[in-house]
Amino acid sequence: SNVVMMGMGEPLANFDNVVAAMQLMLDDDGYGLSRRRVTLSTSGLVPAIDRLREECPVALAVSLHAPTDDLRDQLVPINKKYPLKELLAACRRYIEKAPRDFVTFEYVMLDGVNDTPAHARQLIALAHSVPCKFNLIPFNQFQDSGYQRSSTEAISRFRDILMQARLTVTL
Repeated sequence: SNVVMMGMGEPLANFDNVVAAMQLMLDDDGYGLSRRRVTLSTSGLVPAIDRLREECPVALAVSLHAPTDDLRDQLVPINKKYPLKELLAACRRYIEKAPRDFVTFEYVMLDGVNDTPAHARQLIALAHSVPCKFNLIPFNQFQDSGYQRSSTEAISRFRDILMQARLTVTL
């Protein structure tokens, strides 16, 4: 009933093939899914977000993971090419034709890296510029990653700060 294009590399880096697959899912003679039921998750290739808006607007999720350019440059290197200001502007443009009136921001919770109350408050400031919801994702630890999963308490505190600002948050 739902399809999310993610986990196979950056979907927008394979734009033509991904759009062809999504169009098959949307076509009444194919799977006949609603545009609201098909989501594309991207790290933030701004020109491709704009192209998707014109060619096949589906629900959009953005792997945000950081509230500032300095931190996002480390965690999501494409941010060096398309910084937050450009990414958020692309998200605002996308919503004009999107099947939903918000963008989902995915945010992996990394202990001591992006999970402090200060980070949550910085996210609140970003959220005021783009209608959005946040999907907080506990990090799935693996050996030699260099990162640890945020504690349950830190995740709850972070979620509560966002929710107190009247943001929609899922975990």
